[in-house]
Amino acid sequence: MTDCCEDKSCEVAALRQSHARILKTVLAINAVMFVVEITAGTLARSTALTADSLDMLGDALAYGLSLYVLGKGARLNAFAALFKGGLMTALGLMVLGQALFRAFNPSLPIPETVGAVGLLALTANLVCLALLWKSRGDDLNMRSVWLCSRNDILVNLGVLVSAAAVHFTQSRWPDIGIGVLVAVLVLSSSWGVLRRAYAQLRQGDRA
Repeated sequence: MTDCCEDKSCEVAALRQSHARILKTVLAINAVMFVVEITAGTLARSTALTADSLDMLGDALAYGLSLYVLGKGARLNAFAALFKGGLMTALGLMVLGQALFRAFNPSLPIPETVGAVGLLALTANLVCLALLWKSRGDDLNMRSVWLCSRNDILVNLGVLVSAAAVHFTQSRWPDIGIGVLVAVLVLSSSWGVLRRAYAQLRQGDRA
């Protein structure tokens, strides 16, 4: 009997197992941080922190979907990326809606809470980014997951900036502004994911 590693099937199986372990870990991290941030964002009256929590939720759902499609072919991976892109778009629009609500319903966020939780979220996302780094070029599915984590770092930095700005200015507008920027970042990333997924589907149809 031919050894499975001679036709690379062992390597492929090992790669899938590695992807599954990574995705399960980052899924757990993002799910926990969503609960922490949505609670803290609500208590601290922070649009930026709540926006970050929704981003965490979107990532957790995306990672769960990525686990489901592991090893199920390029076409299903492309459909998964389409779903993730649509989900990211919906979350970005939700953040814009909350920013609009805060603009017309003034309340000052609590910068100490925003800063502390934002720093915790940054640490969590740096761990996720490190875990995903080596797998980011393996396929479209893993690349879209890595992009989510990379964007989260920028979002976390924005949350920390908003906390400092609210503290020094005693104004709600830095928090709202960062929330809007988060929404724009999420929407921009979602459109990139959608474009690549659509291109892969078209390439598959022509094959």
